[in-house]
Amino acid sequence: MFKEHEQIKLTAAVVGDDGEEMQPGDVGIVVHVHPGGRALVVEFMALDGETLGIATVLSGQARPVTGADLTHARVLETAS
Repeated sequence: MFKEHEQIKLTAAVVGDDGEEMQPGDVGIVVHVHPGGRALVVEFMALDGETLGIATVLSGQARPVTGADLTHARVLETAS
């Protein structure tokens, strides 16, 4: 089960609340766990700390970050 303030890594693509396309491998922070843990609200940030998107993520679309994960950067393609 996921916990608030835990880092997660997406295992599936999701669309953020404002249309941002988050990709598998993107890392975010859990800001809310819905009752029963079936869905999470996740904040995705740039490396400088700017919020790039907030998305509701099903628990099956993410996994906890581990010590074996590498940081990888990409430019967010925003929805037009």
